[in-house]
Amino acid sequence: MNTVSKKDSHQTTLRVTWPALLLEYLYESFPERSRKSVKSLLEQKQIMIANRVVTRFDYPLEPGMEVFVLKKKAAQEVTLRKMNLLYEDEHLLVIEKSSRLLSVATAKENEETAFSILKSYVKSNNTKAQLYVVHRLDRDTSGVMMFAKSKEAQLKLQDNWDVAVTKRLYYAVVEGRVPKEAGEIVSYLQENKSLKMYSSKTSGEGQKAVTRYRVLKSNARYSLLEVELETGRKNQIRVHLQDMGHSIAGDKKYGALTDPLRRLALHAGILEFSHPITGECLHLATPVPAIFDKLFT
Repeated sequence: MNTVSKKDSHQTTLRVTWPALLLEYLYESFPERSRKSVKSLLEQKQIMIANRVVTRFDYPLEPGMEVFVLKKKAAQEVTLRKMNLLYEDEHLLVIEKSSRLLSVATAKENEETAFSILKSYVKSNNTKAQLYVVHRLDRDTSGVMMFAKSKEAQLKLQDNWDVAVTKRLYYAVVEGRVPKEAGEIVSYLQENKSLKMYSSKTSGEGQKAVTRYRVLKSNARYSLLEVELETGRKNQIRVHLQDMGHSIAGDKKYGALTDPLRRLALHAGILEFSHPITGECLHLATPVPAIFDKLFT
């Protein structure tokens, strides 16, 4: 595999010529360097793609992309810990949230959250800047999540969510081998007094929820599913996969018996929506987490 590169006093520019994950590509591009020193490029924030610092080792590369390897650590006023910045303009911020990071503080908890980290980030450039919650992911769910920089953008998205959002796709590792390659789950969801969602087949007993799935791979113990939401109810995927008899690995609350990854094996992979101000269709995607794939190797 050949790497097309260009050097100057500040950086080395690599032009991607084959599809690869970022760390794998860097190993191939710098065969004379130790694997530890190559990894340190990511840790020291010396890799930039599309004007953004990238630290994810499994960031997907496609031919034609440019990877900039900086001679020195990139200057950043705020380090976006526990997340990757996928998209930013004057109206929106879209991130990839890590597992175990709260989206927003609750009345009972006041720890660091995706919201608090990003609010510090926007205020570092403009002390009058504001940030608004558009939607949330469960603490243990990783993946694509959006925030608004103005009340107008927030309300336009929230008030028109079912029309504005054209695709929400997740990846889930579930217990057992799912026999049917694809399917649809329909039920009515409501919350009990202990704040746990439960499912009913009776119309009117809660909000209608529709989930579609496709099996990507499986073995004797687990199946990796691509899950698409038609509706977006609280804990919808978790409840529906339990209904199917294949709880998400690590999801003790909804019937899981195993926890191979020490986290909920659910990742928000794709969020596609119409920009609330410009009307542009935005498609933000992240790959299946590498830790999910390890269960099938």
